[in-house]
Amino acid sequence: MQYQWDFGFLLQYKSLIATGVLYTIGFTIGTAVSGLLLGCLIALARLSTLRFVGAIVIGFTEIFRCTPVLVQLVWCYYALPMLTGIELSAATAAFVTLTLYGGSFFGEIIRGGIISVDIGQWDAGRALGMRRHQLMMRIVFPQAFRRMIPPLMNQTVLQLKNTSLLSVLAVPDLLYQGQLITSASYRPLETYTMIAVIYFILLFPLTRFAHRLEARGSH
Repeated sequence: MQYQWDFGFLLQYKSLIATGVLYTIGFTIGTAVSGLLLGCLIALARLSTLRFVGAIVIGFTEIFRCTPVLVQLVWCYYALPMLTGIELSAATAAFVTLTLYGGSFFGEIIRGGIISVDIGQWDAGRALGMRRHQLMMRIVFPQAFRRMIPPLMNQTVLQLKNTSLLSVLAVPDLLYQGQLITSASYRPLETYTMIAVIYFILLFPLTRFAHRLEARGSH
């Protein structure tokens, strides 16, 4: 029997869909900004002359870079309160996890951009009598930032994709709302097709912008 597609029923769930989109966008922006700030601190710590600080930060970043986000989400929500005694809401646990995960990658991107600046630029700044923070802000970072933009954009795209995992903690993101709609309508094909289309609409402009930045940076 041929399946009869019907997307019209989704109109009655437009409030759920809108809520899911807002949560998805909100978590993407929030965790990208907080992850970027954390990444800056991680990069500076990695570049520190204190070896024990660098070793601690390396261990931290490798834990988050080498384990699946889904495992991190479940562990942060269920295991962390048992170890610390601090109860976290699902949204808070999700926000913290995605921030730490994103921060570990953002930190490596920023560190890589900084160390990619030619050593002669550092020597020139020191010859002018600049202190380390002046050298970083006036000479090194402006050059490094142009090289960081494309990978930073790509990581932001990944942050948006990773929000689809929040449904495992019952955070009402787009995928979780889709699960609710499927349970109520018994029409998963239309529901998940709609979700895929929305993700594409959200992600396609970001990916094109990232590609454009990469192309501009290569010239």
